[in-house]
Amino acid sequence: MSPYLAAEDLSMFGRDPWWLVVVKAVFCFAFLMVTVLFSIVWERKVVAWMQLRIGPNRHGPWGMLQSLADGVKLMLKEDVIVKRADKVVYVLAPIVAAIPAFMAIAVIPFGPADNEISIFGHRTTMQLTDLPIALLYILAVASVGIYGIVLAGWSSGSTYPLLGGLRSCAQMISYEIAMGAAFASVFLYSGSMSTSTIVEQQNDRWYIILLPVSFLIYIITMVGETNRAPFDMPESEGDLVGGFNTEYSSIKFALFMLAEYVNMVTVSAVSTTLFLGGWRAPWPISTFWEGANHGWWPMLWFVVKVQLLLFFFIWLRGTLPRVRYDQLMKLGWKVLIPVSVVWLMLVATVRTLRNENYDFADIALYVGGGVLVLLLLSFVVDIFRDKQGAQEAPAEPAAFDPMAGGFPVPPLPGQELPPVPRRRPRRERELIVSGGSDTASDGSIDGSRDGKEGSDG
Repeated sequence: MSPYLAAEDLSMFGRDPWWLVVVKAVFCFAFLMVTVLFSIVWERKVVAWMQLRIGPNRHGPWGMLQSLADGVKLMLKEDVIVKRADKVVYVLAPIVAAIPAFMAIAVIPFGPADNEISIFGHRTTMQLTDLPIALLYILAVASVGIYGIVLAGWSSGSTYPLLGGLRSCAQMISYEIAMGAAFASVFLYSGSMSTSTIVEQQNDRWYIILLPVSFLIYIITMVGETNRAPFDMPESEGDLVGGFNTEYSSIKFALFMLAEYVNMVTVSAVSTTLFLGGWRAPWPISTFWEGANHGWWPMLWFVVKVQLLLFFFIWLRGTLPRVRYDQLMKLGWKVLIPVSVVWLMLVATVRTLRNENYDFADIALYVGGGVLVLLLLSFVVDIFRDKQGAQEAPAEPAAFDPMAGGFPVPPLPGQELPPVPRRRPRRERELIVSGGSDTASDGSIDGSRDGKEGSDG
């Protein structure tokens, strides 16, 4: 791997005839749709296996047509438009959410950027197109999908969908920041934003080995970006009934569901391209089989890697409970973003030292020294903070009148509510213990009658 910028040779792209471009576009669309249909069935099967259930077994052989039956059911359901909805935005919101999910696959390489395969006698690349800023294109397209969710919550004319849309917007924007920092680490190592060039740069070692922290950050952010469990806050039915899509039904609800699963496939394909060698064969196979990375075989390795990441999504959903919204935002803003920024600075430092022809031992010494200094500073700050907290005497709880402004106000930290006066009961009631030998109900009929009245009361 060269320490300098990678020479981008994108001359292979943009030379296909129009009919071949259409064939590739249809293939990308069909790949996403078939993968989504398979993923829905696979998710039901895997979660059922984890929970010791049967899972779908009626539609088609072994229930393999369950997702197709779900789609037909949603299309045949009654399409309801609520009375207070902004109808134009209400109808356009699912389309705005679904279309960008399909657009990102255009720059994902399914194979090498050479004319190795032949489609109807025409030599071409296994990729629809590529750009010098392909990953920025992916980030931009993913950002547009947020508008569909926000507009869906706003246009419904209801309170809970609006809150769900705002939650989704805040969540996706928060996790996109850390995702962009993980992308930047790959930019620095590969010297390019082109997806085909990034895969070519992983000829010797995949970036999951060189950039493990970036891979972990991206794995967490892609789960938050797609609103999947344990980060499925927009669909927290315990809080928001159903989230931004509460007022949607029929095909419009199906479009939101389709956008979620297509985004799962897209982020898995991006993760494969950036960190898992893309279409390259795994290590044991590539050592003894020279043809593993040529012809149509690269598509097989790419699909297998994507399916493994989709299984990771399903595994998380069947294992972890949903986190609270404050925990979700705390993880995004107070953990992922600082860690990604510090890691990006370390990667930039290592790349700069490599470009200056420093030895690897010197680079490790400088980077390790910087990390130790940061840890030492944080340790000193924690010591002084603990001493300051120990010197401060616990303050007396401040007097608090919740009705001072004319309406009830919740107490602030350190304040206590005054005791609530209790009204005395009109008459004292005797506690009757059933089955005891010394109760008042054991003496006479009147006593038993009084005991019965007391128990009924």
